[in-house]
Amino acid sequence: MNLCQSPIAMTTETRWHDICPIEELQDDLGLCALLDDAPVAVFRPGGQDRIFAIGNIDPFSRASVLSRGITGDLKGRLVVASPVYKQHFDLATGDCVEDATVSVPVYPVRISGNILQVGTNN
Repeated sequence: MNLCQSPIAMTTETRWHDICPIEELQDDLGLCALLDDAPVAVFRPGGQDRIFAIGNIDPFSRASVLSRGITGDLKGRLVVASPVYKQHFDLATGDCVEDATVSVPVYPVRISGNILQVGTNN
């Protein structure tokens, strides 16, 4: 099982940040981490063999809350619903389902040993 089939391109310039031991990431519960100065939300939707990392800032409320959102499937797309105004963000692309002009950043993920890592391109 490959949990980290990230659609995000990893480059030789990707800087990997240790987040937590993989066993600490619970299905359907978001985890927030601070990478450099960017808050990132990490998810493993229940029943999925993938881990996703997106920006934690809700662009509509400007609050750092997406890691507290509810994950689910919306018309075949894995999403998280913002706990503030309830917009849905695609976990693979970061796109807002209700407003195609709005998105959040997405980050590559991998497991090194038993440590979940999220990448940034610096």
